[in-house]
Amino acid sequence: MQEKVLQIINQIRINNQLEKIGIINEKDDLRNDIGLNSFDLAELTVRIEDEFDVDIFEDGIVSTVGEILKKLNIQ
Repeated sequence: MQEKVLQIINQIRINNQLEKIGIINEKDDLRNDIGLNSFDLAELTVRIEDEFDVDIFEDGIVSTVGEILKKLNIQ
C-alpha cells in the first residue's frame, strides 16, 4: 500500500511538472518535502479515498506521509 501512496503522490507531482520521487519517508512533510500545495492536497485526498476508501482528512489535517500511512493503518 505504501507503494500505491507513492504512485499517487508522484502522479500529482508529474501533473505539476515536478520530478518523480523514489521513496517516501514517514517524516516527509507533504508541503515542504514533497512539494504539494493546497490544491494538490485536495487531489491527494480524493485519490487516496478512491483507492483505499479512507478519507485521510476526516479527523483533521494531515501534514506528513506518516500521518497518511497511520490513517491507512499501513505503517
